[in-house]
Amino acid sequence: MLLLMWLLMLLVLQLQLLLLLLLIIIIIIIIIIIKIPLLLPLLPLLLLLLLLLRLLILLQQLLLLLLLLLLLLLP
Repeated sequence: MLLLMWLLMLLVLQLQLLLLLLLIIIIIIIIIIIKIPLLLPLLPLLLLLLLLLRLLILLQQLLLLLLLLLLLLLP
């Protein structure tokens, strides 16, 4: 059971790294779009995606915190 919890925690951490990488990529795309005026209509969509990604990261951090608490409570 303890091993399973540790593996789950590692999986959650991997997911967090992936989400952060995605966040960085979206920010770079937004910077490129701002430089090219023709692509400006895509900006609201990307900002919404950025917000969604940020919410996912927060949710995932909460999950990690819950896993850690559960791990501490296990005998």
